Amino acid sequence: MAKTVKTIGVLTSGGDAPGMNAAIRAVVRAAIAKGIKVKGIMRGYAGLLQEEIIDMEGTSVSDTINRGGTILYTARCTEFTTAEGQALGAEICRKHGIDGIVVIGGDGSFRGAGKLSALGINTIGVPGTIDLDIACTEYTIGFDTAVNTAMDAIDKVRDTSTSHERCSIIEVMGRHAGYIALWCGIANGAEDILLPERYDGDEQMLINRIIENRKKGKKHNIIINAEGIGHSASMARRIEAATGIETRATILGHMQRGGTPTCKDRVYATIMGAKAVELLAEGKSNRVVAYKNGAYVDFDIQEALAMTKDIPEDQYNISKLMSR
Repeated sequence: MAKTVKTIGVLTSGGDAPGMNAAIRAVVRAAIAKGIKVKGIMRGYAGLLQEEIIDMEGTSVSDTINRGGTILYTARCTEFTTAEGQALGAEICRKHGIDGIVVIGGDGSFRGAGKLSALGINTIGVPGTIDLDIACTEYTIGFDTAVNTAMDAIDKVRDTSTSHERCSIIEVMGRHAGYIALWCGIANGAEDILLPERYDGDEQMLINRIIENRKKGKKHNIIINAEGIGHSASMARRIEAATGIETRATILGHMQRGGTPTCKDRVYATIMGAKAVELLAEGKSNRVVAYKNGAYVDFDIQEALAMTKDIPEDQYNISKLMSR
């Protein structure tokens, strides 16, 4: 018989992402509409173990949908990767009457959610990461805002790169995934895009292209470098030494994780948060909400974690075609 959920906890874990507040807001208001109480768990799993738990009402999330970051704060918690930490987390949930939790975060957060579910706490994951690296879903909360933030910054760097007739290496975030780099490379018309999934380390190829482009009359060169490759500053020095062309590195960094979420991130996050509450209300557990083929669906957490994801070959090929 399905377990009746009377109180839902909600937490954000791992890296913050624009749109997390929209998801929190949706969880709170969708749960209250169903007569379910909501408790906010501060600072992710670390806050759970410290019992940093607050009651939330509909007004608790007023005027938050437009805010970046997460009103519940976030942290990483090595203690929760242990069996003892996980058992303590489940015990604390029961102590506070929490029989269902919505975990908003990435793969690491979902592993913790799976452990809580196995310990009897109904748990649903909502994908919140700017990296777009969760294999079961085509959308993750924060990616759209992050890629638009990076695109805008790269446009500005291009202006000064053109003015000074230089080569610019612009490093974007994404951890071990190249989705932000790929999208920015296409959107910003980059001459080269370096992706962890594709780049073979052939720096001479980059040097040759820069020299060839200069011979063709191109006055600037934009290289988008993914965080998973990194070393942009040293790469810039080597390229400048080899080409004689002034080369600068710009690392956009954590600005990509902040800022007002886009319409897409607000709407998709809201729907995913509400969907998570629906699943808990149905007595379901150990599920991840996902967006796949134009629909909001859900997967078993272990099944989702076992999935693999790669850069779409057609998108990569188009990026190469456009850079000529």
